[in-house]
Amino acid sequence: MASSFLPYEPEQDFLLPPSVSEWLPENHLVYFVSEMIDRLDLQMFYARYQGDGRRNQPYDPAMLVKVLVYGYATGVFSSRKLARRLFEDVAFRMLGAGNFPSHRTICDFRLRHLPELKGLFVQIAQLAKELGLVKLGTIALDGTKVKANANKHKAMSYGHMKEQEQKLKQEIEALLERARTTDAQEDARLGVDQTDQELPLELQRRQERLAKIEAAKARVEARQRKADQERGRHPDDEQRRGDGAGRRFKHPFGVPDDKAQDNFTDPESRIMKMGGSFEQCYNAQAVVDGDSQLILASGLTDNAADNGELLPMIEAVKNNLGELPKRALADSGYRSEQAFLGLEEKGVEGLVALGREGKDRSAIDPKRYPATWRMAERMASAEGKAHYRRRKVIPEPVFGWIKHIMGFRQFSLRGLIKVTGEWNLVCLALNLRRMWALQT
Repeated sequence: MASSFLPYEPEQDFLLPPSVSEWLPENHLVYFVSEMIDRLDLQMFYARYQGDGRRNQPYDPAMLVKVLVYGYATGVFSSRKLARRLFEDVAFRMLGAGNFPSHRTICDFRLRHLPELKGLFVQIAQLAKELGLVKLGTIALDGTKVKANANKHKAMSYGHMKEQEQKLKQEIEALLERARTTDAQEDARLGVDQTDQELPLELQRRQERLAKIEAAKARVEARQRKADQERGRHPDDEQRRGDGAGRRFKHPFGVPDDKAQDNFTDPESRIMKMGGSFEQCYNAQAVVDGDSQLILASGLTDNAADNGELLPMIEAVKNNLGELPKRALADSGYRSEQAFLGLEEKGVEGLVALGREGKDRSAIDPKRYPATWRMAERMASAEGKAHYRRRKVIPEPVFGWIKHIMGFRQFSLRGLIKVTGEWNLVCLALNLRRMWALQT
């Protein structure tokens, strides 16, 4: 008996137009993202378009928000790829509903609305709390290094900047002298109206590079002045320590170490250690709920160290959700006497490691560091150890989902403010994906 097959007619026309939504399963992530965003207050996106008298109709902000959030949730971060998916991917076509914005439109919308996207992250966190997904019992804070949109080989050390600055100035002076000689010869041979085009272009390239190096040098010096001021130094301290010992500082006020670097592609990013290598990065922070593993607060810094981020991130949880968590877990990177005192004042039970496991903590002076002493006692108790044991399984899986499931390992934008906005968008997309997984 001959085999029979199901009908296959690629050229068959539909008598009635099909619904794109019928081509996806009912519990698809795209429906959840669309429905959740429809429940949010998007007025802040529409406010930019009111009363501007433009003739061309802009794309609906709700559609662009859904495309951006769903794109990040599924690992599509490039505006060009998002524009292409609106043609090729059924889920994106469902969100676009017949709209096909260009990659430039998508990119401009993302840049223009980074503050508003931060507001959506807060709304989603609040909604998760209303739904009972967030209890604010135990939270954990951690940071992860994410590559900047910059090439680490486009960085230059302060010492090399000084060398290149002097070298370029000498080359420019030599070219100017050569230009004066050449101009005199050309004027005598061709007349005063003729010019030599090769030499000015050669001179222009060196002048542009000199300007870039001088700007980078100024940024490094400004950062050093700020760091010196934060350490209590003054421009007129005559390179002497303030402890009365009369010992000189290693460098004069505001003068960076020769190894201090600045990147020409993204000057606000920094060289940080990632695994076994050093990369141009930002330090992304997240406060994660212990029960649902939803991100309750996000932050980002250009400092490789986590020290100093504990209290601001705990305060961000209160600002986002209206109350403080009962218990906060963090590794030794967040250790500081000031932070421990701040947690006690806020009434938050802190469990922060004071060093590697097994390290002797008997050297802590209880009179000089009373909050650190009390933290050591909590960490040594059986209850403290039981709670702290959960720290690794709360934030680290979240960073794993972001980098290995969503595939977000490098920022698309540049500059601290823009990168912070993109990190908020990543956390928003991860939260929606996590909420979808919890309800399925």
